[in-house]
Amino acid sequence: MIQGHPTSGAEADRDCPVPLATLGEIYRAEPEDLPDLLDALPVETRAKLAGYLYAKSHTHKLGLVVARTCGKDDLVKALGEIGTVVHGQAHLPPPKPVQAAPAQPQARKISLGGSGSKRSFD
Repeated sequence: MIQGHPTSGAEADRDCPVPLATLGEIYRAEPEDLPDLLDALPVETRAKLAGYLYAKSHTHKLGLVVARTCGKDDLVKALGEIGTVVHGQAHLPPPKPVQAAPAQPQARKISLGGSGSKRSFD
């Protein structure tokens, strides 16, 4: 017997605290729209979502954004001790942009081959 693949669409990861449609909206949201989407979620769900996103390499930064909307106690309650780490990282100041070092003047190349006028010894 051949088993077919479901055609009803993708299913959310069982560990994801929100429905797949909600996760998609949050993932695709513009930065200015994200606070409204997150405010619609209960704090406990937001904290769990922060941990879920934080744990995945491709959504790690989004997890920190979500964690900024949660209190430290909420993150610890939802995630355990890792909630302290997530809270701390979410509230770190942004890194300063790296400035390129000023260009060094080019040193003149010295050739041991002699000057431009060469004498011929016949």
